[in-house]
Amino acid sequence: MSVFSDVELAYLASQRLGRLATVAKGQPHVVPISFRHNPDTDTIDLGGHGLGRSKKFRDVQRHPRVAFVVDDVPPPWRPRMVEIRGTAVTVPTGGESFGRGFAPEIIRITPTRIVSFGLEDERSARDVPARVA
Repeated sequence: MSVFSDVELAYLASQRLGRLATVAKGQPHVVPISFRHNPDTDTIDLGGHGLGRSKKFRDVQRHPRVAFVVDDVPPPWRPRMVEIRGTAVTVPTGGESFGRGFAPEIIRITPTRIVSFGLEDERSARDVPARVA
């Protein structure tokens, strides 16, 4: 069973881009990035061009606490979003599956808190229990 609701999973699958917030030297850094839900690990995997050489990749290696937001505003004005707070790790392989030209490296986020709203009138904010390895 996933830590994400069926409505959240459907919304995430309908989107292609989110915003990753990392911390470096005490300063926040937010950037757009491609993502996918990984059903095997129940994580959010992030991929990009040149990801292994990026500031966000180095930030995660130094400070693994991150936030990730996927949002949009369908007409007339109906904001929707899923925010995932969690712990991120860098993974050397898997990024090629995102598409042509994507770097092999990925950033994998294990959720610790999920907040969502605007998805079929559902509002949710919950902590995710720690996983046993």
